[in-house]
Amino acid sequence: MVAKKSTKTLEQTLWTAADKLRGNQEPSEYKHVVLGLVFLKYVSDRFEERRSTLKEELRADGIEESQFASFLEDRD
Repeated sequence: MVAKKSTKTLEQTLWTAADKLRGNQEPSEYKHVVLGLVFLKYVSDRFEERRSTLKEELRADGIEESQFASFLEDRD
């Protein structure tokens, strides 16, 4: 027996999942949760972008890749 493949697009699948997560919550209250998640995604993307820029700067300064982790994790 062959399993039937879903014809839903990614957007439809995500919308259905978000609708299930929302449950009985009002959309006016749910927006606060969603806006928080959008903000976290933005911060995460900016962090990764900055981290890759720092890697390029370290590489340009001639620092060995084995030392990248210690430089990138240093808060100062």
